[in-house]
Amino acid sequence: MSENDFGDLRRRDTERHLLAAVDESDNSKRAVMFLADFFGDSRNVFVTLLSIIPEPSEDFFPGEAERQAWLKEKEAGMQKHLAGYKEILLGAGFQAGQIETRLSIRPCTSIGDAILEEQEKLRCCIIVVGRRGISHSEEFVFGSTSSKILHHAKHCAVMVVE
Repeated sequence: MSENDFGDLRRRDTERHLLAAVDESDNSKRAVMFLADFFGDSRNVFVTLLSIIPEPSEDFFPGEAERQAWLKEKEAGMQKHLAGYKEILLGAGFQAGQIETRLSIRPCTSIGDAILEEQEKLRCCIIVVGRRGISHSEEFVFGSTSSKILHHAKHCAVMVVE
């Protein structure tokens, strides 16, 4: 890390650093629009737009070439969404220096755990997620990313936008 990177970390510690965990869903777009409306005029807010693509196992595809093609397509699509979300924030008054985008392709059994790990690493004071809109029975069987974050987040607030 350069001296400037350390300066940025110190600066972010004194600011309100929000982690918006997003995907391609309408709920994620609504969460970003909420941030834009609520914090657009704030000069002391820093937003990290985070998307996590779970890396599929090797046996999920017939061969490595198909797996790599799928990952490349998923990454390109998510980069496009992240750029769109950043434009929403810029249009609401955020400055480019207040917004960071992160795309993580990683093996993970739980998106919620991966988001919490990123929050801890970045020391964000608020995690913002969109609610998926699954039923209570689906949540019981499959789990819920927003529910996991709500129940396991430490040292930060959680906003679930519906």
